Amino acid sequence: MIRSAFSRCMLIALFFPLIARTLPQSDGDHIVIGELRQVYSLDKNWKYLQDDVQSVTELSTSKAPWVDVTLPHTWNATDAVDQVPGYRRSAGWYKREIFIPEQPGGRRFLLSFEGVNLKAKIFVNGQFAGGHVGGYVGFDVDITPFVRAGVLNEILVRADNSYDVDLIPSQKSDFFIYGGITRNVWLKIVPSRYINRMMIRTPKVSVEAASATCEISLLNHAASGGRINVTASIRDNKNKEIGKTETAVKVVKDSTTLMLTLPTTKNPLLWSPSSPTLYTMVVELNESGKIIDRVSDRFGFRWYEFKEHGPFFLNGKRLLLRGTHRHEDYAGYGMAMPDSLQRKDMVMIKGMGANFVRLAHYPQAPEVYRACDELGILVWDELPWCRGGVGGPEWQATTKRLLKEQISQNIDHPSIIIWSLGNESYWVPDLPGGDNSDTLRSFTRQLNIIAHAIDPSRLTSVRKDDAVSGIVDVYSPSIWAGWYTSFYKDYERLITAARDQYPRLLHVEYGGDSHVGRHTESPVTGEGFMPSDGAESKPIKNISLNSDWSENYIVNLFDWHLHISEQLPWLSGNAQWAFKDFGTPLRPEDPIPYINQKGVVDRAGNPKDAYYVFKSYWTTDPQFCYIESHTWTDRSGPENVKREVKVFSNCDEVELFVNDISQGKRVRDIKDFPASGLRWPILFAEGDNSMVAVGYRHGAKTAQDSIMVHYTYKKTGEAAQIDLSYTHISKDTLMIAATAVDMAGRRCLDYNKRVYFSSLGAGRLIVDQGTPVGSDVIEMANGKAQIEFIPDYRRPMVIEARNQDFKGTYLELGKNIFISH
Repeated sequence: MIRSAFSRCMLIALFFPLIARTLPQSDGDHIVIGELRQVYSLDKNWKYLQDDVQSVTELSTSKAPWVDVTLPHTWNATDAVDQVPGYRRSAGWYKREIFIPEQPGGRRFLLSFEGVNLKAKIFVNGQFAGGHVGGYVGFDVDITPFVRAGVLNEILVRADNSYDVDLIPSQKSDFFIYGGITRNVWLKIVPSRYINRMMIRTPKVSVEAASATCEISLLNHAASGGRINVTASIRDNKNKEIGKTETAVKVVKDSTTLMLTLPTTKNPLLWSPSSPTLYTMVVELNESGKIIDRVSDRFGFRWYEFKEHGPFFLNGKRLLLRGTHRHEDYAGYGMAMPDSLQRKDMVMIKGMGANFVRLAHYPQAPEVYRACDELGILVWDELPWCRGGVGGPEWQATTKRLLKEQISQNIDHPSIIIWSLGNESYWVPDLPGGDNSDTLRSFTRQLNIIAHAIDPSRLTSVRKDDAVSGIVDVYSPSIWAGWYTSFYKDYERLITAARDQYPRLLHVEYGGDSHVGRHTESPVTGEGFMPSDGAESKPIKNISLNSDWSENYIVNLFDWHLHISEQLPWLSGNAQWAFKDFGTPLRPEDPIPYINQKGVVDRAGNPKDAYYVFKSYWTTDPQFCYIESHTWTDRSGPENVKREVKVFSNCDEVELFVNDISQGKRVRDIKDFPASGLRWPILFAEGDNSMVAVGYRHGAKTAQDSIMVHYTYKKTGEAAQIDLSYTHISKDTLMIAATAVDMAGRRCLDYNKRVYFSSLGAGRLIVDQGTPVGSDVIEMANGKAQIEFIPDYRRPMVIEARNQDFKGTYLELGKNIFISH
């Protein structure tokens, strides 16, 4: 079969290619051959052809145009979340030219890919140079035999994310499997004898002393072998050399592997979330008194332990793991995020106070691991075995290889503490019998052996597969208290039962969906009841299906989980799902179609209310106050009925002012649920109400927040029409608002049906972003939906909003009039 032959015979990518880029990096359009290793960025000046032609010779027959792109790139950046079911699962071609100047003999040219989804074939000057099967990990292709000096060289890459039952992750996974060159590409120029792989280990670490070893793989393309001196040294965070070792090695043809043991580091500066100190390992090759190659990577000294049925310890001290999850996904980019956005996510995760992240459900871009090392975020790194059960022989061989590549490429990072072997692996098998318990145990055991053989120092895990829970070191069952099962005030009972059942427990995944701007005066209670003004509370069995997805409920759910978690002395920690909303093919019915809305920030990284709940528990500086909620400024209710106003803050005390009148100070106490005691019963006046929260530390004012709330005692009637309006949000962008109103023109806060936006004239709606203001199909939030619009004032502009209740409302921009039908 063609696919099988490709997997077995064509895969010539080097196994452990991605040595850290601590060398100067330059633009690949200005290559100058130097004496030592060089690294050039090749992200610019590519052309992309959206056509799945099978071979280089067929490219000339394609009718599709080549378009200019910059890497990272995916052809699914917007089609994944548009309103057409499905998304492009096929192949595409990328093309770039590189000028290679004349150079001294013996140089090797390596194309280094951080990730191509899911399969790659690379051609140089029309000749096949190599490839890779499997996304989410990097690989190198040696293109030296195909390069011509003194002329332009054409690089062609065929990327393919087609359906493939022999490749993880399963097509049934709850996230998009993006296609393209989804991460950075580099050109590495190395000598004929060079360092191909460096793996740093720290086998013994204590407060008094730490040891480090460095496993090095040398590749030799010279005509013969020879002796080379290999030097490894450690530099501290001030770039001072603190240890060095040197050895002579006889280099054989092709590959040589050696292990270097560095001198013991006395009184090491230990890596931790509060003090992420990094050391640098530098390895040099010296031949005949001349350095011919040099590489370096950073690492850290730390040790850790999950106590049996107990907490987590880092460097001998208990550390509560305060975590979240992260998908490689961003509005307008899909998976093809530039490093600046990769790092932005990690900075925001650290900013909310997290010290732990599960990278779901696949290895992520190298910049993510670098950021975690530098910021101090512990990492659960996951093999992309997500759902689908165990596959056939080819699937099994590929899955094992990808695990080896993942560990070998990421082993140097001190932030990583867990190699996860999979997620929900048994669920919805792709092949008959793939969910057989014996089969699952057998294959998981093989993966576990591989992980410990390559890296004995780290622990293994899986999530939600009880059949294999006893094989790995750390296990996470599925506990979704208050969303998919039970109610959120049942969390302590459920997590305690899991502690008793599993020897080493780390609970990952809890939370629920929230639709930005959707609020209720009566959220579902922690006992699972739906209260309402003047009516009897009703039990609700499945909150994920039957609740209103309000921000209020999710705030309360997270508040309760944190209220419990922060006070359990035996808990190792847990991780909220997920940091950011992300795209998925499985959720077209969601308020924003095809978006999993469980993030504490939206898909563009804008914080929801829930972000500040975590920040209030987990951070101390900077001081802040956040009034719940900045997206809840229109409210209503009966006269003389007090409403609870909550403030989330990390200040010692908070004072709330309503219409310039103090409502008193409250002392923050995490034992006092909700909002750690920072709550006030408020009798709103009809009309506008100003609210100001002032935070204090040691009696001094340190933070402040304010909002204006419009409150009405009048109960609105049935929604009678949709009103369209606009505001300027920048020089070139308008915000279009569709508001459901009754016959008196009052906003209907309980109207949450879908609305459909379209542009009937000039200008352009910002669509297919999967965000609260970038989706042309979206459910209203308390009677309102918004979308951004790029106007073109040279021609008539008309915006339409419609649904089944209201057949069409039209906003003619320029004339500034409404026409309703």
